[in-house]
Amino acid sequence: MVGPGETRSPDYISIVKNATVLAFMMIALAALGGEDLPGNAEPNPSEVEPPILPGNLVPEESAKSDGAIDVGQLERKLVRAKESAAAAERLFKIGVLAKLEAENRAMRVVKLEAELAQARLATAELELDQKQQQFDAGEIARTELNVAQTQLAQAKQVAEMALTNQKKAELDAAAINLARQQKLLVLGSGRKSAVRRAEEKLAELKQASQ
Repeated sequence: MVGPGETRSPDYISIVKNATVLAFMMIALAALGGEDLPGNAEPNPSEVEPPILPGNLVPEESAKSDGAIDVGQLERKLVRAKESAAAAERLFKIGVLAKLEAENRAMRVVKLEAELAQARLATAELELDQKQQQFDAGEIARTELNVAQTQLAQAKQVAEMALTNQKKAELDAAAINLARQQKLLVLGSGRKSAVRRAEEKLAELKQASQ
């Protein structure tokens, strides 16, 4: 400690200056270091991984054809549609659900059955092509090729039957809708435009089925 009238030595003044500079440097370094900490920092948008979208997903079983994948999806949809149609029929019988809704659910089952039959037909065609190539290369016996041919013939038959059922169901539904619209018009709750559209739809389906 320096008393009154005494002067500080040059070495003492130099030490004080150096200590002051060092303190400021430490404060500055601490501030810079705090900016690099990730605790409260906002994430960089370029560093955030994009969300996984369905279009970006790679199928686990890449060896499967698109037809085979569609068959599995349609099978699950058909099961759910049948359950929904059965529930709708029960609800309609007890007066909880409208008849139109029950009819729509039943129609969905018919359409899915036709779609599934077409998907299975496409799968059978791909399978036969593969078996034919293997047979030509001498990799499989004739019996395996015959099995694929039989499966394709059966798939064609089922697909044709399902398509026929769909067309018939659509015709029946169009006829029922026309009768419903005509009845509503007589009761004063319908419109002539709705009857006209129903007539046009029925005529269109009849022409397509010929």
